[in-house]
Amino acid sequence: MAERHIVGLGGGGDTKEQTDRLYEYILGLTGKERPRVLFIPTAAAEDPEYTVWFYERFARRGEASHLNTFPWPPENLREVILSQDVINVSGGNTANMLAIWKVHGIDTLLREAWENGVVLCGASAGMICWFEAGVTDSFGPQLAGMECLGFLPGSACPHYDGEEQRRPRYRELIDSGFPEGVAADDGVGIHYVGTEIAEVVTCRPGAAAYRVTREGEERLETREL
Repeated sequence: MAERHIVGLGGGGDTKEQTDRLYEYILGLTGKERPRVLFIPTAAAEDPEYTVWFYERFARRGEASHLNTFPWPPENLREVILSQDVINVSGGNTANMLAIWKVHGIDTLLREAWENGVVLCGASAGMICWFEAGVTDSFGPQLAGMECLGFLPGSACPHYDGEEQRRPRYRELIDSGFPEGVAADDGVGIHYVGTEIAEVVTCRPGAAAYRVTREGEERLETREL
């Protein structure tokens, strides 16, 4: 089995330059000068502006492409997904995204890609989707816990310092039996090799990731890029 990488981002940096450092770190994991990078904007309802954002950020750095599911996925869906070096999942509505993925078998193909060594990444919805469960605003601004893909153990919460209700709501969910897990501030990436954390990086000074359990919250060692 190839070495498996997932980088979950709590959110973007405060500036374009900061966010670029995060994505440069992710692209660097491929070891390739011009990696093939696929953007999947399902969670953002395939918003064309979001897709333009992706090309503006990645087209100069790699071989960029995107995957839409409307009006239907491409006939060579498996080839498209498995031929990449990096797959970047957008933010947006996680619940809607996972439902669409399941209907078309995209979730199964993403697991196969991961097991073949394709680097999986994303911010917000693109972070929590890889875990057993995540804290989401898919059902409204009150935030809720939901079951996700389960590639990585436990739960995850993005935007930990960026949205006022994230920290208390995650604590409330865990105290009521939600799976323990990790949280990431905006601008922070949690890099997993296999199913273990290899490193936490940040593009924002002072931002960090945390392990959150029923016993409390532990700040994880975080390297500034």
